[in-house]
Amino acid sequence: MATPKILVFAGSARSESLNKKLAHVAANAVRDAGAEATFIDLEDYPMPVYHGDLEEKSGLPENCRRLKQVFLEHDALLLVSPENNASVSALMKNTLDWISRQDGEQSGLLPYKGKVAALMAASPGGFGGLRGLVHLRQILQNFNVLVLSEQFVLPRAHEAFSENNVLKDTKQSVAISALAQRLVAVTTKIQLS
Repeated sequence: MATPKILVFAGSARSESLNKKLAHVAANAVRDAGAEATFIDLEDYPMPVYHGDLEEKSGLPENCRRLKQVFLEHDALLLVSPENNASVSALMKNTLDWISRQDGEQSGLLPYKGKVAALMAASPGGFGGLRGLVHLRQILQNFNVLVLSEQFVLPRAHEAFSENNVLKDTKQSVAISALAQRLVAVTTKIQLS
């Protein structure tokens, strides 16, 4: 049986993003749970805002094709999304939208096929990005992704990390580890079926 490959990314381009910091912590937890974790930065895959006329004229952006290939090479997703106005970030939504577009004969749903996903969020606010995860869950379920019921939110995230970007609260670290272990376990079961 192959080791599960899990793609980890945050829906933020900001260099000091709290969600990117959390995504790095999550990627390490996935590795500790026995899977292979690939952390990517969406800043390395810039794409224009989705526009049907642009797609019709030029097809999919090259970075979309590159990112589709990365999705196809992984068994599961661990998405860490900022909350913008009680929803997902524009970057996260735009990325998922472009990935879902058909490319020639290839269905836009192929990169999502058979995927399991775990969701996390970080926010300086007291809700920790919880409201945005509701929308992210709906989007992924629309693509037939199996989204774990468990999720993790990090409130007051601007105070949560030490200088070396490790979480100060061990209870939070334990919760992230538990979610990573669950993601690996479910992904493994699906691989075996």
